[in-house]
Amino acid sequence: MTPILPEWHDLIVNLIQFGTSPLPISLLEKIFRPIVIYLVLVFALRVFGKRILAQLNPFDLVVLLTLSNTVQNAIIGNDSSLSGGVIGAAALLTVNSVLVRIYYRGPMPEHRMKEDDLCLIKHYQLQEAALLKLRINIGELTALAHERGFDDIRDVETAALYPNGTIYMKGADKRDSAQISEILLEIKALREQVAALHR
Repeated sequence: MTPILPEWHDLIVNLIQFGTSPLPISLLEKIFRPIVIYLVLVFALRVFGKRILAQLNPFDLVVLLTLSNTVQNAIIGNDSSLSGGVIGAAALLTVNSVLVRIYYRGPMPEHRMKEDDLCLIKHYQLQEAALLKLRINIGELTALAHERGFDDIRDVETAALYPNGTIYMKGADKRDSAQISEILLEIKALREQVAALHR
């Protein structure tokens, strides 16, 4: 039978010992394990995994897919019972629900996490430092620009990587293009007027 409260020595040994532990897993440990793994993965993906979330190439996708298999046993330990799986799943869903509620619908704006988007292209200029930091090459960015409907990477005025892994791209504003066309037409008309005066 699964003990509800662990012997603290058993809990610590189960959590830090490599390999499968012969010690029993308590109910508290079954709740604690998924929460710790969840928090570690969220932190790691937010700090190191923006590129992985963007899935710019097959390597990033493979890492994302294998993460769940890598931490599976750390979440459930040596318990493969139905009740152990249900308890672990309930713990994951609960901590996710609480953190999502705090993060997205916190009562006060100052309680929400503040993050800056990483600018990859600014005013049509590649931000080499940001690209190097994320290890994004020009080929990957160009392929993404083509997916978004741009003929050339030089047509992208702004590109930013959001914390959730989405890369937003913006081209020249159509109103700006219309204004430029209007100015060019006015210049052409002025040239024609000046040419007519010199005749």
